[in-house]
Amino acid sequence: MSVPSTLIIDQLRSFHRRRIDVPVGDDALVLDVGSGDKPSWRADVLVDRYVDVEHAGQRSGTGEARVTCPLFDAPADDMPFADGVFDYVICSHVLEHVPDPSAVVAELTRVAKAGYIEVPEASSAKIIDFPSHLWWCTLEDGAASGGAPTLVFTAKKAAHFDRDIAAYIARSGIERPLTDLLDQRFDHRIISLPWEGSVDVRVEGDVSASLLDEALHADSHHRVAQSLAVRVLTAALTAAPRWRRRDVTIAFDDIVKPELRRGDGATLERRIYRLDSATSHSNVSQ
Repeated sequence: MSVPSTLIIDQLRSFHRRRIDVPVGDDALVLDVGSGDKPSWRADVLVDRYVDVEHAGQRSGTGEARVTCPLFDAPADDMPFADGVFDYVICSHVLEHVPDPSAVVAELTRVAKAGYIEVPEASSAKIIDFPSHLWWCTLEDGAASGGAPTLVFTAKKAAHFDRDIAAYIARSGIERPLTDLLDQRFDHRIISLPWEGSVDVRVEGDVSASLLDEALHADSHHRVAQSLAVRVLTAALTAAPRWRRRDVTIAFDDIVKPELRRGDGATLERRIYRLDSATSHSNVSQ
C-alpha cells in the first residue's frame, strides 16, 4: 500500500519540527537527556544512564548509546550539572521509562532555562506498547482554567494494557505493519511539549517493583534500518549549522556542580564521563 504524497510531506514536517528545528542560536548550550542511540544533532552534552548494550531494551534503535559529544553516565533525576547552565534541554521518549518522572522534570527545569519534552501518548501506546514503559502519558489542557497544560503520568499496572491483545499482535505477525501504519501519523502517537521556565506535572499511582524489574529486562524492539535512515537524513539537513559550530569547546568546570569542579582547566572531550559526587577528582571514562 502506497503512502499518499501529502502524508509523506506531513511526516517530513513532523520530523523536521521534532528532530531538526531546535529553537536556539549557535551560541546556546544544549543538553540531551536520555540521548540513547539517537542523540540530538544539536546537543553539546549528553546524559544517559543506560549506556551499554545490556540495556538495549530501553532503546528502539541500535544496542549501545552513541557518543557523539561528551556523555555523562548519570541518573536523570540527579544530574551533575550546575543550576541553569544550559540554555535548552531535550528529553525525548525518556520520562515513560523512569521510576519518578516528576523528579526528572524537576532536574530538567533546574539545569536549563527552556526545553522540549516528548513522550508517547497513552491511547496510541495502549495499541502498540513497549514493555519497557512504566507510565501512560497524557496532557491536560490548561486553557479552560487559564493555566499551563499539565503533563500527567499514570502508573501502568502491567507491561501491556491487555496481555491477550499484545500476544495476538505478536503471534499474528501484524506488529510491524500495524506500527508502520500508526507511525504514518506520528504526531498523533506522541505528546510534544516545548516549555520555558517550568513544567506542570502530575503523577498518579506508583509503579510496582515487579513491573520496574520487568521493564528493565524487557526485550528490545530494534529498528536499525529506520535509525540509520534517521541518522543519514539528520546529517544531511544539519550539515551547515554543525560546520559553524565545529570548534565549540566547553570547560568541564563551567557546567558541573561546584562540588565536582576540578580546577585544572580541562575541556570536555567526546567520551563517557562517570563522576563520583563524593570527590570532584573522580572522573573515569570508557
